[in-house]
Parts: sequence; C-alpha cells; structure tokens
Amino acid sequence: MLFSSAQFVFLFLPLSLVGYFVTARLFGQRASLWWLIVCSLFFYGYWKFEYLPLLVGSIAANFAISRGIQHYIAPPVPARSKSFALLMLGIALNLGLLAYFKYFAFLIETVNGLVRSDLSVPDILLPLAISFFTFQQITYLVDSYKGKAERSSALNYAVFVTFFPQLIAGPIVHHKEMMPQFMRRTTSMLRWKNLLAGCIIFSLGLFKKVVIADTFAIYADVGYADHTQLTILDAWITTFSYTFQLYFDFSGYSDMAIGAARMFGIRLPLNFFSPYKALSIQDFWRRWHITLSRFLRDYIYIPLGGNRRGEMRVSANLMTTFLLGGLWHGAGWTFIIWGAIHGAGLVVERAFAMTGLRLPTILKWALTFFMVHLAWVFFRAESAAQAVDILQTMFGLNPDAMEGPKHVVISDASAAGKYLLLALIGVLALPNTDQFSRDIRPMWKTVLASILFGIACIFMLISRSDVFLYFNF
Repeated sequence: MLFSSAQFVFLFLPLSLVGYFVTARLFGQRASLWWLIVCSLFFYGYWKFEYLPLLVGSIAANFAISRGIQHYIAPPVPARSKSFALLMLGIALNLGLLAYFKYFAFLIETVNGLVRSDLSVPDILLPLAISFFTFQQITYLVDSYKGKAERSSALNYAVFVTFFPQLIAGPIVHHKEMMPQFMRRTTSMLRWKNLLAGCIIFSLGLFKKVVIADTFAIYADVGYADHTQLTILDAWITTFSYTFQLYFDFSGYSDMAIGAARMFGIRLPLNFFSPYKALSIQDFWRRWHITLSRFLRDYIYIPLGGNRRGEMRVSANLMTTFLLGGLWHGAGWTFIIWGAIHGAGLVVERAFAMTGLRLPTILKWALTFFMVHLAWVFFRAESAAQAVDILQTMFGLNPDAMEGPKHVVISDASAAGKYLLLALIGVLALPNTDQFSRDIRPMWKTVLASILFGIACIFMLISRSDVFLYFNF
C-alpha cells in the first residue's frame, strides 16, 4: 500500500487516525498503541501477508535478546561476558536474516562468475523494509549493551519497530527519539496544530512524488531501458532525469512519512535537508538520508576508529564505511562502486583540505553536484557495464552514440530539458519542507498545500504512481 495510493490517502490513513484518537479517548493510551500496532501490521501484511510472521518473529526475538542483555549488564554484579555473547547472537541473527534474503543470490552469482561454476541461483523475494527494521533493532541491541537504552515494555518496543509511517523506508529511527514519545500520555491526545502541520508536510511530499518524481521517472526509465540508442543529449537528459527523480521520490517519501507521523503526534527525525545544495561530499551526507548517515557514523565508522588514528586509517575507515553503505542499498557491484565513489570523494576532500587551498563557493557546489550526479549512474544502472556505456555516451567517448540513434529515445527532449532546469532552480532557490513547515500559522501555506494536494490527487487518480525507489532497499 503506497503512501501515494488512493487507498492509503483516502481510507487507511484517515481510518487509522480516527481509530487511534477514539481508542485513546475511550480506552486509554495503551489501547491506542495496540491499535497502532494492529494498523501497522495490516499495512505491512497488505504487501505480502506471508512475510508478516518474519517481521513479528524478528521483533519478538530482538526484544527477548535485548531483555537478556539489559538483565546481565544491570548492577550490582554485571555479567559483561554473558551480555556480550547475547549481543553477538542478536547481531548474528539479524545480519544472517538480512544476508539470506538480500545477499545470498548475489553471493552465488559472484561465486559462479569467479570460479565459472554453475550453482543454481535461488529466486528469493526481498521482504519489504528488512534493511530498515533490521538496522533499527541492531541499534537497540548495541545501545542496550552499552547501557544507553532504557528498559522498555513489549508494547512500546513493538510500536517503536512497526510504526507504519517509518516502517517501510525510514527514517531509521533511534529508540531514544521514539520510545519516550510513545510513552508520553499527551501524545495520544488530538492536537489540531499537529494535524494541520502533518497534512501540510504530507501534501508537499505527495506532490513531489506523484507530480515531479513520477514525471522524471518516464524519461529515466525510457533512457536506461534503451541505453544503447542514446545520443549524447539523450544520455544527459536520462541521467539528470534519474538524479531528480530520486531526489523528489525520496524527499517526497520522507515528507509523507514525517507528515503522517506528525498527525499522530509523533515527531520523526529529519531525514532530508536540501542535499543538492551541498558544497562537499561530506556536506551532502549531512543532508541526504540523514538517519542512515548517522547509523553509518555511529555504528560503523566510529567503532572502526573514526578519525582518531592517523590519515591512512581515517581513509580506510571512510572507504570501508561507504563500501558497506553501498552494499546496504543493494546486492550488486553497481551499489558497491557507488559507495566507493563517495568514499573516495571524502578521502580526496580531506587530502585537499590539508593543502590549505580554498575554492570558490560556486565551484565547490558544481564539483559536488556533478560527482553526486555521475555516481547516481552506477546507482541506477542494472550493471556496471551499462553504467560505463552510458557515461561514455555522455562524454562523447562512445563511437556508436556519435552515429545517432536508430530510433528516437527521448521524444520530447526540449520539454524534458525545461523540466530539469525548473527542478534545478527549485531545489536551489526554494525552501525545503522542513524550513517551510516550521511556522504553519500563515494562511497562505495552508492554501498552497491544499492546492498542491488537489493537483497531486488528480495525478494520483489518473495515472499509476510508481513504487518508491527506496522500497527496493
């Protein structure tokens, strides 16, 4: 059930909201949390009911292990060895589950390619959101071992993991951000300010997704599907279309997740803050998928040593972190290469900073934007060979492209170019959703959000909205 679908917007979300606040009013806060869990499990099972036990089993196992860890680290005589053993067990179970569903087929394909074997590649359907709820629960286990996670009831833990606005594609929430909110009695009380703010944020996100992102998806999908026929202009239009499709798709999803949660009185962490305004790769990762960047920093980069052990070690830590970050996004060499590009960019930036030289702001922005853009080619491509072929075409290094296409690929290149220019101006000049929604008192903001919501609903009803790109991860 997509956030950008009529059944979610007009049925599931309103019914969930009404049931949540009515249940809280009639039966109390605990009953409203149970209602929220039931709604969230229905939301997850709507996609594929067979994988619902996987989510429930993961929650039950991780909660039991976290209780054991918290028991053994408690005074007066903490048993660190037992709590550590439980932590390793929990991490192994979570990563083992993720490895089987997400990486096992890729591993078999890689082995076949390396040793020229003919092992059967299993056809494993990736469970929705497994990367997100797995990482979210690993953080709770690690913080339980460090004594940073408060003991929680099974009810609060279950709603923390399953809360449907952030369940499918993030933000990757932290227990200290969420559990206190669910435990707060006032959360389940209807606040019209929260409802209005949530509707405004959700409307902006819906418009970004179904009007902007899905329009760019048409050009990107056509170009990548027929990449051998692209001219130089076609190749640039295709790749820029994906660059902006991904931006508005993920930004739109994050807005809708944050907006939907806000209607329930829950504040999700900021996950997207104008990343195409970034002046460096480091700045980009402070703005793009902020909660994933935080996870990679706190649970991979810093445990590896962070920036405390000399430049060579820092460079190795950065590359390792971003290689794993690329692999988190997908089981394929294209994602690993994409992660390597960003890791290398951070290493180069650190080396350049040590020279003491300074670049003009406009040049820093241009270098960052185009590096991010070129890296997205690998992120989108079905294979490294396809990505290289498209990049060669973009820079006039592909002899076949110089001869012109055998048929028209981008039929309305002029219109696509205008849309791309407008998108670039928009992301650079306009305030982002967080900035726009900090003060919702001006009436014109409500009017504008209502107009955008109406336009989005028209697009939503007359055309099929594509699946959010981050559902694939």
